Amino acid sequence: MATRRGIPSSRLATPYINRGAQRGMARNLTENRTRNTLIVIVIFGLCSFFYLLGAWQKSGSGGGDKTHKWVIEQTKCSQLPNLSFETHHSASNLPNDTGSSKIEPFKPCDEQYTDYTPCEEQKRAMTFPRDNMIYRERHCPPDKEKLYCLIPAPKGYVAPFRWPKSRDFVPYANVPHKNLTVEKAIQNWVHYEGNVFRFPGGGTQFPQGADKYIDQLASVIPIAEGKVRTALDTGCGVASLGAYLLKKNVLTMSFAPRDNHEAQVQFALERGVPAYIGVLGSIKLPFPSRVFDMAHCSRCLIPWSGNDGMYMMEVDRVLRPGGYWVLSGPPIGWKIHYKGWQRSKEDLRNEQRKIEQFAQLLCWNKISEKDGIAIWRKRLNDKSCSMKQDNPKGGKCDLTSDSDVWYKKMEVCIAPLPEVNSVSEVAGGQLEPFPKRLYAVPPRITLGSVPGFSVQSYEEDNNLWQKHVKAYKKTNNLLDTGRYRNIMDMNAGLGSFAAALESPKLWVMNVIPTIANTSTLGVIYERGLIGMYHDWCEGFSTYPRTYDLIHSNDIFSLYQNKCQSEDILLEMDRILRPEGAVIVRDKVDVLVKVEKIANAMRWKTRLADHEGGPHVPEKILFAVKQYWDVAKTSS
Repeated sequence: MATRRGIPSSRLATPYINRGAQRGMARNLTENRTRNTLIVIVIFGLCSFFYLLGAWQKSGSGGGDKTHKWVIEQTKCSQLPNLSFETHHSASNLPNDTGSSKIEPFKPCDEQYTDYTPCEEQKRAMTFPRDNMIYRERHCPPDKEKLYCLIPAPKGYVAPFRWPKSRDFVPYANVPHKNLTVEKAIQNWVHYEGNVFRFPGGGTQFPQGADKYIDQLASVIPIAEGKVRTALDTGCGVASLGAYLLKKNVLTMSFAPRDNHEAQVQFALERGVPAYIGVLGSIKLPFPSRVFDMAHCSRCLIPWSGNDGMYMMEVDRVLRPGGYWVLSGPPIGWKIHYKGWQRSKEDLRNEQRKIEQFAQLLCWNKISEKDGIAIWRKRLNDKSCSMKQDNPKGGKCDLTSDSDVWYKKMEVCIAPLPEVNSVSEVAGGQLEPFPKRLYAVPPRITLGSVPGFSVQSYEEDNNLWQKHVKAYKKTNNLLDTGRYRNIMDMNAGLGSFAAALESPKLWVMNVIPTIANTSTLGVIYERGLIGMYHDWCEGFSTYPRTYDLIHSNDIFSLYQNKCQSEDILLEMDRILRPEGAVIVRDKVDVLVKVEKIANAMRWKTRLADHEGGPHVPEKILFAVKQYWDVAKTSS
C-alpha cells in the first residue's frame, strides 16, 4: 500500500475510517466522568455514615457496645501465625526513634561462666561475713561488673527428659558434676550411670526412698486430701521430697544454698522440680506471710535452736494458720542415733529442749514424734493461744505489710495474725481443698486485703487470661503438651496465666516484681500455686538453663525507668534453656525495641497482633532461643 513520508497508508486512512468510533469514545468519556462523580459521592457518604456510626457506638446509645463487640468478634484473626506484623508497624513510624539504633550481636561469654549465677557468685560470696550464713545470701554485682555476653551451654547439652522420666534421670552433659555421687553415695541421693545421673528418690533421712517417708508424714498430716497443697522444703538437697510429693498433688518450693554440695538446686530444676538458690540466713524469705500449708526440714543443718528462735519465727511467718512443720534428723531421735551423729546426749538433749521451748512460744502444738520425725501444727489464730512473754524478744512483730520482705532483715519476733471473732476461726480465712481452691475466690480478695481488686475483677482476670492462653496455643500448640515443664511468669498478677495452664505436666514459678504497685503473691498461694518476689534489675536465684518457657506481661514497660531492657533480656537468656520459648506482651513501641535486642541474642522472633485485632496497641512477641554450646561459640 502507498505511503506518505514513510507513514503506512493504513494509518493515514484511520481518521476517516473511525470517525464513528471517535464519537463513541466521546460518549464513553462523558459517562466515565459521571460514574466517577457518583463514586466520589458514594465514598463521601459512606465515610460520613461510618464516622457517625462510630460516634454513636462510642456513646453507648442503642446497644453500640454490643455492635462493637460483634464487629470485633467477626473480624478478629483466627490464625496468629498468618499475621504479618512488620508490614503494619514499621519501626520508622514509632515514637522516640525506637527502631533507629542498631544493636550489635552479643558475643558468647567465656566457657568458665557456663554455670554462672550472678547474685550467688562464689568469689564475691567469700568476701562477706560467715555469721548467720550472710556470705551464702544474695550479693549481686555492681553495674561495672555485670556480664554483657551470652552464657554458653556445656558441650554436648541436650534437651532434658520429659516428665515424669526427668524425675529419675538427668543427662550428664547438662550438669557435668559428679561430686554428689561420691559425697552422698550412702544416702542414695544420686548415682552416675553411663551418660546419665539416676535419682533413686533417697535422701539423708530417707535412704529407703521418699515414697515411704511421705507415707509416714501422711499418717499424721492430711496430705492426700487436698488440704496440703503448698509446701516449703528448707535445705532441700536435690529436691527428692518435692519430686515425690507431686504424686500427692503437693507443689513444693525447695531451696538450698550454692555451697560445697555442688549443683544440688541445678539438679532439682533439671529434674523438673520447683527450686531456687536460697538460705535461711539474715534476711527474710522472699514470700509474704501465711502462704505455705507445710514446711519441712530433713537434716537441713539449719540451727533452729540458735538466734533466740529467729529461724523458727521466720517459718512461723510463712506458714498458714493451722499449717504443719516437719523436722527430721538431729536432734529428733537423739536417744537412738546420737552415736551415729557423733554428738553427746547432753548436747542433743539441750538442742531439742530449746526447739521445744521456741515451739511453745509460737503456740505450736506438737502432734507427733515417731521414728525420728517430729511434727508440729501452727495455731489457727492469736485468740487460741495467748502469746507467752517469757522471752523478752519474743513479742509480736510490728508489721506494716506482710509483703515487705525484699532484702529486709529477719527479726526475733512473732508475726501477728489477722483478727478473728472466735477461737475456732481460721485467721485470714479458710481455704478450699485443692483443686477447688484454684478458681475459688481467695480469702485475701473476699476480705478486701488486696487494694484495687474485688471479687468481680478477680473473675474477670481469670476469664481474660483464659482467652490469652487460648490465643497463645494457636501460635504454639506445644504449650501444655509437656514440651515445657519449668515455666516462669515474670509478672504474675493474680496467677491467672498459671491457673489457665494448670496441669501435672508443668509447673509455673509466679514472680511478683518488687516494684509492682500491689503485692498479689499471697493471692497466688491461696489459689494453690507457688511463686516469689524478685527485682528484675538483678539476677534471679537460679542456675543457667533452668526454665523451658518464660512469660512476660508488661515487664519492660514496668521497668522502663528502672534498668535497661538488655539487662532483663540477658537474664532471661541466661535462665532459658536452649530451644526454650518466650512470650512477651507489651506495647508495640516497647516490643520493637525488645525484638531488636532479642535478635542480637540469637533468638528467632515474630511480632504478632493482640487476639483482639490489629488496632489493640498491646502486641505479643513470640521467640525461641537457638541451640548453641561452648563448642559452637565461634558461630
